Amino acid sequence: MKIRDWLGELSFTLLQGDLDTEVCEVVYDSRKAAPGAVFICMKGTKRDSHDFIPQVLSAGVKVLVTERPVEAPEDVTVIQTEDGRRALALLSAARFGYPARRLLMIGVTGTKGKTTTTHMIRKILEADGRRTGMIGTNGVYIGDAHYPTVNTTPESYDLHRYFAQMVEAGCACCVMEASSQAFKMRRVDGILFDYAIFTNISPDHIGPDEHADFAEYLSCKKQIFRQSRHAFVNRDDDHFEEIVRDIPCEWESFGLHENADCQAEDIHYVSLPDFVGLEFTVRRTCRIPVRVSIPGKFNVYNALAAAAVCLCAQVATDRIQHALEHIKIDGRMEIVHTSERCSVIVDYAHNAVSMESLLETLRDYHPKRLVCVFGCGGNRSKERRYGMGEMAGKLADFSVITADNSRFEKVEDIMADIRGSVEKAGGAYMEIPDRREAIRFSIEHAEPGDMIAIIGKGHEDYQEINGVRYPFLDRAVVEEVVAELGGRA
Repeated sequence: MKIRDWLGELSFTLLQGDLDTEVCEVVYDSRKAAPGAVFICMKGTKRDSHDFIPQVLSAGVKVLVTERPVEAPEDVTVIQTEDGRRALALLSAARFGYPARRLLMIGVTGTKGKTTTTHMIRKILEADGRRTGMIGTNGVYIGDAHYPTVNTTPESYDLHRYFAQMVEAGCACCVMEASSQAFKMRRVDGILFDYAIFTNISPDHIGPDEHADFAEYLSCKKQIFRQSRHAFVNRDDDHFEEIVRDIPCEWESFGLHENADCQAEDIHYVSLPDFVGLEFTVRRTCRIPVRVSIPGKFNVYNALAAAAVCLCAQVATDRIQHALEHIKIDGRMEIVHTSERCSVIVDYAHNAVSMESLLETLRDYHPKRLVCVFGCGGNRSKERRYGMGEMAGKLADFSVITADNSRFEKVEDIMADIRGSVEKAGGAYMEIPDRREAIRFSIEHAEPGDMIAIIGKGHEDYQEINGVRYPFLDRAVVEEVVAELGGRA
């Protein structure tokens, strides 16, 4: 390829050199520089990659994309553009042959519910026979392959690499979580979503290296509408009017509100020895009764959004019903065990807000006792552990305080901070530092009709202690304990 072939959608100024220079790769990490690569320079909050130009030139790079004029040998092509991150996104798309254009693209943004909603959509589309890739908090899924990721929405180069792999694997669709940071950092620039979902919004990710304030946070989330053909917005969100103001694409609403375009009716909470979840009717252009095998009123919204998108994409209603009834999402209100004696749920709730929502949701199922097994991550704000302790003290009948990812703190110190808040709230508790033993205790001592919520780690398959990650998966531990206890679980 020639560099001019990759510049079709980028506004730029040629400072020196030749646009017919041949290229074969896009890099933004100087350590990956090599002959044939285009090096994208970006000025970040902590590092300015313009400083690495001498190293990449010595590695054989002949094309630079910069945000300002730079000194370079005469045989090096220098292209200046306003935003290096946008350049990275657009050149990455071109480098992989614009793979997103060959997929039905579905983007999901919002403060809560992104992961669950994307999983639901994928399950429905695949039940309809459409092979679907997925990108989000739990990683990237392409067929049977799973790739862990650091960010909810990976860097733009990696996104297009994954899209290309999806096309190669025969995927017809891609559903992905689109975080506010992804819009702010231009990772999704150049992607046109066929459908977009805005699940909800509440103050979050506001602070250093994130968003300056709620207005910026909302503005970044709303960027998805400028990159979508058709959008679905939560009608019941407190900020609904702000969200839909000046939407430039076609849109419709979903929710419990009587004016919602896609509405959930006749909601029932179901708790049986072999099924814990929800039943309700989806009303859009027709009425569809559904069962959702994940507890919680907020999962009505997630399932409703997923159903609305898939109905719009012409998915058969029986496929939607089947997928939702059998949905299971790692670490998201995941029902790991049900019996006449107890139900065990694993969830990623790792702050006071999500913990409150989880425990209040489980209260709707009227368990004999609501037992909460949790800890809190080390080397993070102590306010988080105080808040989680308070929620456990107020909303759980009994708490088992244990380890989470202690990192470089002592587990006992973290537990002591949690204990103080549980006690202040008047909650009953005990402390078991070993998380495996804490899980075992909660199941072994369950009373008939109990619900046990094991929270904080969800899908994470490790415990981080003193800089080392040790294998640990809550779900797997529950399954081991249940097998050991046999009929007593």
